[in-house]
Amino acid sequence: MKISRILHAGYVFESGATQILFDPVFENPFSRNCHAFPDTRFDPAQIRALRPDAVFISHFHDDHCSMESLDLLDRATPVYLYCLFDELFAMLRALGFANVQALAVDAPVTVGAFEVIPRRALEADVDSMFQIRAEGLNVLNVVDSWMDPQTLEQLKPYAPWDMVLWPFQTMREVDVIAPSRAERGPVALPEEWPEQLQALAPRYVVPSSCQFRQEPWSWYNHAMFPITYRQFAQAIGAWLPSAQVVRLNPSVSVLLTADALTPAAPLPWVLPAGPQDVDYEYDADIVPPPTADIARHFAPLTAEQAALALDFCGSGLLERYADMELSEDSYFATPCVWQLSVYDHAGAVQQFRYRIHGDSIALTDDEEAPTWTTEIPLAKLYAGLALGESLTSMYMRIDGAPADADIVDDPLIRCLFNDAFGAYQAAQLRRLGITI
Repeated sequence: MKISRILHAGYVFESGATQILFDPVFENPFSRNCHAFPDTRFDPAQIRALRPDAVFISHFHDDHCSMESLDLLDRATPVYLYCLFDELFAMLRALGFANVQALAVDAPVTVGAFEVIPRRALEADVDSMFQIRAEGLNVLNVVDSWMDPQTLEQLKPYAPWDMVLWPFQTMREVDVIAPSRAERGPVALPEEWPEQLQALAPRYVVPSSCQFRQEPWSWYNHAMFPITYRQFAQAIGAWLPSAQVVRLNPSVSVLLTADALTPAAPLPWVLPAGPQDVDYEYDADIVPPPTADIARHFAPLTAEQAALALDFCGSGLLERYADMELSEDSYFATPCVWQLSVYDHAGAVQQFRYRIHGDSIALTDDEEAPTWTTEIPLAKLYAGLALGESLTSMYMRIDGAPADADIVDDPLIRCLFNDAFGAYQAAQLRRLGITI
């Protein structure tokens, strides 16, 4: 079985004449501001010439299901997708793929020499993982999900696994959105990992997923990614002394047999750029720069784009908020004043102050100090409204929220992302000139 890394959670599996792609992304940056780490380029002409026997997509997140990447592939390619929402299947068919199939947990799919079995992830309404079998070999691709305890019991009888592709990096999204809540001190790997990996007893462990960083100037690069390749390898060495940690950088290929793992010819259409054995550098004491400084890194919006974003603050946000139902235990169930600060490309700010009580919201000129504040660059607010920008790349900053309050109750987060399924993929299709 030949296993090759594309990028992030993307892999090519080959056995005999059968070739399967998993979560293929052929872009850098991808998902708007995920920059390949290590740096990587792609040869679109060679990708267009590929004729894979199937594509498997583990879930709908932007960094796993990209319409602009899939647009490079032959439309006769069968696409197997784990997703509970019909909209994404419709988008894939609108892109031109005629054979789009829904994956079901524990239901095997046979493609040539391979049997692929979707397995239940901890968040079964979002993502899945894959058991991949061929040539008498068993590989578990955990993608970037968390292991479900019942699934672990299902997988134990297959131990020892020949290889596990394990998502080695945790991401501190809340820490960068609400820095006042950031954890300090040494970084510990999740406490459930040793038991899970020891139960699987893999011969080879690949640190998988999370082959990206944000823009080179971004403070997120030292605050969101706390685990290094080095730390992960050391931990695996302690937990699984007989296992071998195998780092697969983009394009790197290996040949897995029952007896050994050997290097194989790299993917010719994935083009490494610059140093490849780079590692993360986490700084628990980093001080986030002001949002005004962050906003200066983004290009000016057109007058029309700026007007769309600012008009949203004055009217559209109020309409969306009023249409949603707030939970009774939300921070905003009690009357409060919320302030939204929007920074343009020059660092200039426009502030909007709202009085909120439950599902009721109104602009206010009161001088009462806000108890919850939200900051965002104007360019990112526009991107969230029109381009399907994801929350972790918007450089939103929340302050004043008490420790027991749920960050996702933030009014801007709710108004941008409530019922916003597939916004990124829909924006991609619009850029490709496809309407659905």
